[in-house]
Amino acid sequence: MSNPVKGAERSPSGKVPVVVVAGGGTAGHIEPALALADAVMRLRPDAKVIALGTARGLENKLVPARGYPLELIPPVPLPRKPTPELLRLPLKVRDSVRQTRDVLERVGADVVVGFGGYVALPAYLAARGRTPIVVHEANKSPGLANKVGARFAARVAVAVPGTPLPKAEVVGIPLRRSITSLDRAALRTEARKFFDLDPDAPTLLVFGGSQGAQSINSAVSGAAKELAEAGVGVLHAHGPKNTLVVQEFPGKPAYVPVPYLERMDLAYAAADVVLCRSGAMTAAEVSAVGLPAVFVPLPHGNGEQAVNARPAVDAGAAFLVPDEELTPAKVAELVVPLVTDAARVAKMSEAAVGMGHREADETLAKIVLEAAGA
Repeated sequence: MSNPVKGAERSPSGKVPVVVVAGGGTAGHIEPALALADAVMRLRPDAKVIALGTARGLENKLVPARGYPLELIPPVPLPRKPTPELLRLPLKVRDSVRQTRDVLERVGADVVVGFGGYVALPAYLAARGRTPIVVHEANKSPGLANKVGARFAARVAVAVPGTPLPKAEVVGIPLRRSITSLDRAALRTEARKFFDLDPDAPTLLVFGGSQGAQSINSAVSGAAKELAEAGVGVLHAHGPKNTLVVQEFPGKPAYVPVPYLERMDLAYAAADVVLCRSGAMTAAEVSAVGLPAVFVPLPHGNGEQAVNARPAVDAGAAFLVPDEELTPAKVAELVVPLVTDAARVAKMSEAAVGMGHREADETLAKIVLEAAGA
């Protein structure tokens, strides 16, 4: 893509550092990469930051919107663990690595930063022996790409202690400054007006990741009557490929369905409690803004979402509900009493704020610039 390179002016002090971030596919990979990019630009305004992605990933929307150039490479689908399927992909891997190497040479990459997934693996292989590599792993159970990349990385940064990667340094998850500096109370009036929510009603925020989650959609919308009768307003992101029709209850706080939340900062500011999946990025953001949570881990994969939720649950800042147990009755039984209990919400919010690494973006940026020789 032909976006102008962000930070193209040379510093008087020396060479412009060129940082290539590989974090495509889902928001959980892309958002930490962009948070790092922003932190690099704050520390070195003369730097160049370029993102790698594929034609099918969410990065095609998110990266240009944040002002960074995006270079597209062929995707390499990855199993969670080494399997015979991976051995059947040598041609795809070879082609993707070759094209990625061409990109790294053309932009003059000084460091490659990978966040896992099918964009990171070809980036690691293309950079190996040529360009310093920094790996960031958001989950306690690392995926295949980061297991490979960590073997020959200059630095390995992880979100939580106990992540089984060599040379792991615990830094947390890089988050956008609009999240880590969010004053929910100061923005509440503006946020509720933005989403057409009741300005005074206790409010539940619901989302299931960037694509939505059908089980969450069905359970919460199925409890719309109980939520309305309790005086609870709802902001529900159901996913761009899903539809959600909810009965209106005149005189009660609105239940507002939206396909996607462009302004997560305002969504967090509008809410008193959130019900959502517990991807690593989501769990970190929810804790950072001090929102009490009802986490419903994705039932697939290797169980990392339940692991992500556990610190907040143990701290008294969240509840964990298995996906198969989330029903309209469960929402009425657990969520409605929680959202309407202001004292309990305040106590859980205080517990959430004390968690996490709010400076992870700049901590990782310093590691990356050091690896780049900057």
